[in-house]
Amino acid sequence: MNTNLATEPLGIGAAVPAVQAVDQDGNTVDLEEASRNAIVLLYFYPKADTPGCTKESCGLRDAYKKFIDHGVRVFGVSMDTVSAQKRFAEKYHLPFTLLADPEGKIVDAFGVTKKNGHATRQSFLIRNGKIVWHNAKVNPETHTEEALREIERQSS
Repeated sequence: MNTNLATEPLGIGAAVPAVQAVDQDGNTVDLEEASRNAIVLLYFYPKADTPGCTKESCGLRDAYKKFIDHGVRVFGVSMDTVSAQKRFAEKYHLPFTLLADPEGKIVDAFGVTKKNGHATRQSFLIRNGKIVWHNAKVNPETHTEEALREIERQSS
């Protein structure tokens, strides 16, 4: 089985697909609905509670007030289970929604590449149900600053 599936990520202007997942608290989240009249930062990461993913998620956590001040909802997605996402969110006090995507439905819908059974690190900024920015090679060290810069650029 090929676990390194090459897919094409959704491009700028693409509509958010009609896809649902369960969050860390067991609630069903419909991403199409959640992003319809909102600004959403949707970030994909390989695995909860690993060094790079922790650094990236804690960076977003530490700047969370800035995202809220810009009216941005943050969603993290990995192919982990609901319980793994819950442990990750609780351990690091992550204030945003983490979506469990063990079957890779969201990963596939957004065209995020999988490597060794995990989503690759990518980020999408969505405004009113349409993708307005995509970073296909997210650096966990700089992701928060890059996303905030893009949000501020689009707000001006």
